[in-house]
Formats: sequence, C-alpha cells, structure tokens
Amino acid sequence: MDPQRVRRPGARPSWRRPLLYTGVASIVLVGVTASGSSYVRAQAPGGLVSSSAAPTAGAQAADASRTPEAAVESVAAAVSPTPTPTPAVDRDALLAEAMESVAVEDGAEVSVAVLDPESGESAVYGDGAFDTASIVKVDILAVLLLQAQDAGRELTASEKAYATAMIKNSDNVSASELWDAIGRAEGLAAANERFGLSGTEGGDGALWGLTQTTAVDQLTLLEQVFGDDSELSEASRAYLRGLMGDIAVGQDWGVSAVGSEQAEDAADGSAGSAGSQFALKNGWLPRSQTGLWVINSIGRVTVDGHGYLVAALSQGNSTKAKGISLVETTARAAVSSLRDADV
Repeated sequence: MDPQRVRRPGARPSWRRPLLYTGVASIVLVGVTASGSSYVRAQAPGGLVSSSAAPTAGAQAADASRTPEAAVESVAAAVSPTPTPTPAVDRDALLAEAMESVAVEDGAEVSVAVLDPESGESAVYGDGAFDTASIVKVDILAVLLLQAQDAGRELTASEKAYATAMIKNSDNVSASELWDAIGRAEGLAAANERFGLSGTEGGDGALWGLTQTTAVDQLTLLEQVFGDDSELSEASRAYLRGLMGDIAVGQDWGVSAVGSEQAEDAADGSAGSAGSQFALKNGWLPRSQTGLWVINSIGRVTVDGHGYLVAALSQGNSTKAKGISLVETTARAAVSSLRDADV
C-alpha cells in the first residue's frame, strides 16, 4: 500500500478534502551547519527563503546519535544484496559420472540406488527392471512379518527356521515354503503396496526368483527394514536386520565391498576406515535360456561410522564372478558419489 494514501483515524479521504491552496508548491529543507547551527530552507515559487537558529538540546542529542558509523551501517543494510542460495547438487549426475569408470561388459546391464539415511541425500543410476533372484527373500520375509503383525501373532518356530535358512544361507526350499505362506505374488503385491514398492511384480506361480524389480524399489524396501518410518514394527525390523547381518561365509560379497575396500586402504596405511559393518542379501541366478547371470546385492554398509543403503542390480553377465565384480564396483561408485559430494 502507498504510505501517502494511509488515512489517520477519523480523517477524510484525500480525494474528498476541500482544496485549501492552489497554485503554490513548497519544499522545506532542514539541515545542520558545520558549527552545529540548524537551518531551514523553504522552496517557494519565488525562490529559496532561509532561516537559522541555535540548536536545541533535542537536536543536539539527535545529531549526536547520527554518528558516521551508524549512518554507514544504515546505508549498508539498505543496499546489502540478498545472499544467493547455494545451487542444489545434482547427485544423479554425479553418480552417472562415477559410473563412467565402471567396466560393464557387452550385453550386461546394471542399475544402482544409494541413500544416506542421515542426510536424506540419494542418487539413482539406471531405471530398468531386473530379475530379483534371491534378493526377493528379504521382501518375502518382510511380507511374512507384516502379515503376522496384522494377525497379532509371532512367527511360528517353523517359520523362524525357514526365515533363518532363507536369509542366512539363501536356502531355496525355505524360500518356497514362505513364498507359499505369504500367498505368492498376490500376497507380495498387497504388502509391497503398503511398503511403497511400485515397480516390483512377483514371479509366476512358484517362480519367486523371477520376480521383477528396480533398484529404486529395492532401496525403498531397505528403508522399510533399516528406517524408522516403516510399516514393520521395531521388533520385526530388528529381526530382519539381525538375519541380514549374519550371512554365511562365502555369500557376504556385494555391497559389503564398499566397507572392506576402506578397511584394506587403512591396512595399507592409506586413507580409509579401520573396519566396516554390513547387513545384506545377495542374489545370483544363471538363466537357462542364455547362460547369462543375474547378480544382485542389497543392504546397508557402514563406512567411517556413516551408514548407507545400497541396491545394486545387474543382468547379462557372462560369469558369476564378473557379475559380482560389477555389483561391487557399482556399489563403491554409488557410495563414493555421495561421500565426494559432501566433502
């Protein structure tokens, strides 16, 4: 609103007041001389009319308060520009740049999603759908736990035995038992909708290993297991995390390589962490029609005391060993892209 148009209480609007003066314009200038005397100059139609008087006590006090420092600060505050916000970091672009150094053999595909739960920063590379192989076992157990919560019951002794063998040893018979127990693809879909997975489709019939998923969905599932904002209770999350942290020797490759590389660097005397912690589930599957390997790894890894959630998926690998190397290199690149961006 124009301050000159503000009305005093009870005053008439300016456009309704009677015109008191016409044809006269005046400007009054008030100043202070170097000696401290004040002067007034009135600009009238005929020119300037000046008058001066000795400064009053009030004027002296007011003048004393107008120190050069105060005047400069006042002007600086008035003209100081608004700070320019720091541009947002394109973390997907940084991850894509990091992935340029990852060797992917002809015909193979890879996708990865990574999240720093503490800062909420994340990055994604690739958006294709991949066969899950055995990483779906985490989803199967999460669904079983959610169904048990809904029914207000604990897992039975046999369910716990199946769950342990399925996650720790990647036992397929146990996975098939629990796949049937949750209602196969239909039961998986119902729970995944609550978990927030929108790009996962259960395998046909008994073929749980041919469930299709994305790296983004697997990262969302990891958030359900390792985060606080989850459909799973704290007890259910702790149970699943405990099994993923006790993977059998020989099956603990994959995202764990992120931390192990740091530990190796420290042992060599270079920069890195003296140790790492991880909880994961891997999947590996040779496709019968092509002989090519699906190699996946999902989990949580701690590097230098900082945790990251990582989902690395690949398919079209000529050998299991090459697929493992690919997901490990990809996981390292994903975590490094977040760490480097925060430096």
